[in-house]
Amino acid sequence: MAMEFDLMPQATLVQENGHGEAVDIRSSATRTFYCVMNIREQIEQESVDVSIWGSADGENWGTHPVLKLPQQFYKGETRAVLDLTLVPNVNFIRAAWDLNRWGRVAPLPMFVLGLRLEEVPAMPSRVPQMQAGATK
Repeated sequence: MAMEFDLMPQATLVQENGHGEAVDIRSSATRTFYCVMNIREQIEQESVDVSIWGSADGENWGTHPVLKLPQQFYKGETRAVLDLTLVPNVNFIRAAWDLNRWGRVAPLPMFVLGLRLEEVPAMPSRVPQMQAGATK
């Protein structure tokens, strides 16, 4: 069964930099995930940078994310593919976010968002060939 989980539960209110809980991905068959970030609310003159970090042990997260989503300023949906096939030592992943606000000092930055991941199914190792003269 394909894995599905939220690295950031939908409608999470973030007002400062932080990170989410670690998710164990060792049971993933493909180690490839379709990521959808949905921003539901925001205020003016601010941005959010969301990244996904990998760890072998769930404690040490390294110095660079395994995926960085494009910086966002407004409501909407952002999609990306996280492919961990080339980093087999990653057993856990978690989301991190950095907020930035300019112009007015108050109020503090504020986003309401979520980040959902769905495992991409394995592709067939061989595509069946159509028979010559076959009709649709």
